[in-house]
Parts: sequence; C-alpha cells; structure tokens
Amino acid sequence: MPSINDISLRQLEYVVAVADLLGFRRAAEHCHVSQPALSAQIQQLEDVLGVKLFERDKRRVMLTAAGEDLVARARRVLTEAGDILSAAARLSDPFAGSLHLGVIPTIAPYVLPEVVPALTKQYPRLQLRLREEKTELLVKALGEGRLDAALLALEADLGDLEHAVIAEDPFVVAAPPGHALAKKKQVQLRDLDEEDVLLLEDGHCFRGQALALCTRVGAREVDFRATSLTTLAQMVMSGDSGITLLPSLSVPIENRLGQLVVRPFSDPVPSRTLVLVWRPGYPRADALRELAGTLRSVWPGLKSPAKRS
Repeated sequence: MPSINDISLRQLEYVVAVADLLGFRRAAEHCHVSQPALSAQIQQLEDVLGVKLFERDKRRVMLTAAGEDLVARARRVLTEAGDILSAAARLSDPFAGSLHLGVIPTIAPYVLPEVVPALTKQYPRLQLRLREEKTELLVKALGEGRLDAALLALEADLGDLEHAVIAEDPFVVAAPPGHALAKKKQVQLRDLDEEDVLLLEDGHCFRGQALALCTRVGAREVDFRATSLTTLAQMVMSGDSGITLLPSLSVPIENRLGQLVVRPFSDPVPSRTLVLVWRPGYPRADALRELAGTLRSVWPGLKSPAKRS
C-alpha cells in the first residue's frame, strides 16, 4: 500500500490542472512547468496509486472513472492545504498576502474602479487577485478553494456560503425617450404589464430576478439575450427594442450620456442585496467581515449601510 510520503501536493496540483483544462500542455503552462515534467509527475502519481487518472490520445484528454473520484479528493486536500497557509498568515497579519476575490459582471465594472484603490490604501499589504465571472462559476471556485471570497447577490443560489451584507441595490426601469413610462415620475410594477422587456442571457443571477418580476406582472421578454448590462442599455437607447430593468448601481455608467430615461419603482421596490461571501470554515472570516465594513464605507452611491443579514 502506498505511503502518504509517496504523494506530493505538487502532484495533486498538476492532476487538478489537467482535469480542469483537459490538456497536458495547457496544464503545464498554467502551472509554469514544462510539459514533460508535469507528465512525469502525473505518471509517478498514477504508478503510486495503481490507477489510471486520465485517458489520453493525440486529440483529447478525459478523466477516467477512478480519476473523477480522486481528483475530487485532490481538490479537497489542496483546499485544506490552502487554508493552513491562510490560517498561518492570519496569525501574523490577516490583511497581508494574496486575496483571491470573485465579482459578478453586474457588479464588477461599476464598483471595482472605485473600491479597489480604497482597499489598497486601507490594506497596503493586501494583494487583490480579481476574477470576474457568473455566479455559478464563482460559487464553484469558492467551494474548491480557488477563491477566498466573492461579491455576489444574496438572492442567487449560494448554498451554505457565509456572507456579510454590503448594500441594497434597487432596480430601476430604463426606457427610450418618448416611451409612455418616461412620462411617469415613478413606475408601479403593474405598469410593466404587456411591456416588451430586454433581459440578460442565462447564467446571470440578475436575469433570474428580472425574469421572475416580469413573469409576475405580465411583461413580455424580447427574443434577445444580452451578454451585459451595457448591451441592454444600448439596445434600449435605439428606441426600437423595448425597455429594460437595471440595477441602480449601473446607472451612472450605463446612462452617463443621458440617452436613457431612468425611472425608479414605487413601493414595493424590487432590489437585490449585495454581499461579500466566503465558504464555511474559512480561516480569515473575521478579516473578511472587517473587509466588508470597509467596502460598505466606500461603496459607490451607498447612503447608509444595509442592515439585512
């Protein structure tokens, strides 16, 4: 039976990289090693374990059934090893070293240019490593230990992640000039009945919230799926496609030229709750709670901290 001394964390790192990228060359580039060195380490691990982890030919690489199980275990080992390093860093300075932070696309462009310099000033020894991605992929990365924290909407499926509230982000209606809704000071939910509404593509949590709202009040989704809020705003500006819903956070940028008519909702105002999240048991959780407080103090357009938790 193989000994634990026969297996290294580096070998596990290589195996996970090949499983993620489905290619030895790409995995070697990702791990900053030569392909022969990476292949040799994986071969050595397969010899020690007595199982094949990958099926490989000239065209593709696939995980074997045994590989799927062992790669999942390798991810957990690497996550725990990362937590050991984070715990050690916390004992000296919880805000020193790298912090891998994920941000969803409906938040990132509207807050990062403002909050990143503020965080850098507040925590000069902290090295932010940012990743912009949709909620599902960020939640997966958190669970696998590839991210330390993420800025998400609480209304999404976050599983058992812990969180600290940053802000409430009300929705607004964006319409072209001359639209009937542009004549109103406030929009009631029932005003959306039978309106043509443009929404984001699948995978964005904001799409799910907006679609649920539109379905409830009888609005019709236009047969178009945008990849970004910028695309939604540009389509509405054209005046031929309909209206859309935007999070208030995005309005200063998406309507910076004033070509949209933006109207708030009357009560009850639909909104999303923006949160900083991390996985249960994360060793620097107290530091993240402090970081959330700093984010609240510098968050764009935030008049008062949200109290929901």
